[in-house]
Amino acid sequence: MRLTKKVMALALASCMAMSLAACGGGGSSTPTTAAPAPTEAATTAAPAGDDATDAETTATEAAGAVEGKDPSEIKVGISIYQFADNFMTLYREELKKYLVEEIGVKEENISIMDGKNDQGEQMNQIRNFITQGYDVMIINLVQASSEPTVTEECNAAGIPVVYINREPETEREQAWVDEGIKATYVGADARQSGTFQGEEIAELENKGDADGDGVVRYIMVQGDPENVDAQYRTEKSIEALTAAGVEVEELVKMRGDWDQTKGQEITANALSQHGAKIDVVFCNNDAMALGALQAIEAAGRTVNKDIYLVGVDALVEAVEHVTNDKMTGTVFNDYFGQAHTAADKAIDFVNGKEVDNVYMVDYVKVTKENAAEILELIK
Repeated sequence: MRLTKKVMALALASCMAMSLAACGGGGSSTPTTAAPAPTEAATTAAPAGDDATDAETTATEAAGAVEGKDPSEIKVGISIYQFADNFMTLYREELKKYLVEEIGVKEENISIMDGKNDQGEQMNQIRNFITQGYDVMIINLVQASSEPTVTEECNAAGIPVVYINREPETEREQAWVDEGIKATYVGADARQSGTFQGEEIAELENKGDADGDGVVRYIMVQGDPENVDAQYRTEKSIEALTAAGVEVEELVKMRGDWDQTKGQEITANALSQHGAKIDVVFCNNDAMALGALQAIEAAGRTVNKDIYLVGVDALVEAVEHVTNDKMTGTVFNDYFGQAHTAADKAIDFVNGKEVDNVYMVDYVKVTKENAAEILELIK
C-alpha cells in the first residue's frame, strides 16, 4: 500500500505542476508553483522515473540507509499535543507506520502519548521518556513556548528531539545550531497555507464577491490565535486577496480552537448577525470548516453559489466536499512528507548523522480540479 501511494504521489506532482502553471497565481508574493509530492520529502532523492520499480528502489534506499544502531533496538518516545485533533491523528498513525514498516523500529519500542492539550501532562510524559532511557523523542508541543524547558532537559540527558507541527521561535531554532544542541523542527510554512487559501478565492471568476457589490466581506474562524499557524493563515489568506486587487471587509474574527463544534457555532452566529453580507468563510483548519459547512447549510446558504468556504489540512471529508461543491477549497497539509521526514531525522540523530535545524514540507492547493487525485492519495 505504501509503495502504491508513493507512485501516485509522483504522478500527482506532475499533474499539479501542469495545472498550476496553467491557472496562474492570485498576485501573492508567495509563488504558486507545484509543491513536492506528499511522500517525496521523506526520501533522499527523487525517483528517476514514474514507474513502480524506480519508486520502490528509492523508497528502499531511503528506509534502509540507516547506519550505526540497529533500528529494531531504537526506542522512540512520541508525545502528541492532543489525540482528539483530526489532523494529528492522521499524522501520528502515519508516523508509527513509517517507523515500523519502512525503518524497522519494533512496535513495542515506540511509545506514543496523548498530551491531552495539557502542558503539565506532556512534561510528565517527556520526563518519563528520559527516565526510561529513550534514544530519541518526537514532540508535538502543547505550547510552543515550552520548548526551551523541553530542549534543556532532553539535552542534559543526551536525548535528541524532533519537534513537529508546532514551530518554536526562530531564535530558538538558531540557538540549537549555535549551542550544538541535537534538536530540529519538521513542519510546513503556515504562511504558504494561508496564501493558498486566499488565492483559491482570488482565482474564482468573481474573486469571492458572491453578492457582486464590489467588496468581499468575510468571517475568519481562527484556531488558537497564540499558535503561529493560526496567525499566519489568518494574515496571509487576506493578504493574498488584497494582493489580487480585491477590496475586503472583515465582519467577524473569532477563536475556534481547531474544533468542529466551535466552527459551527461561530459561523452560525455570524450568519445570524450578518446574513447575506457574508461572501467568504475562512477557517484555519478543516475541522472548523466542516462545522462552518453545517451552519451554512442550516442557514439555507449554498457554497460556491452565494457563499464560499475554505479550510486547511485536506481531511478526507473536506476533500470529498470539494469534489461535490460543498467546499470551495482546502490546502493539503502533507502529513505523509512531514511524518516521514520527522522519523528519518530522528533515526539520523541516533546514528550520529548531521541534521539541520529546520525542515519544511510544502503545502498543496486542493481545488475541484485536483481534489479527486488528492482524495486517491489520502484515502
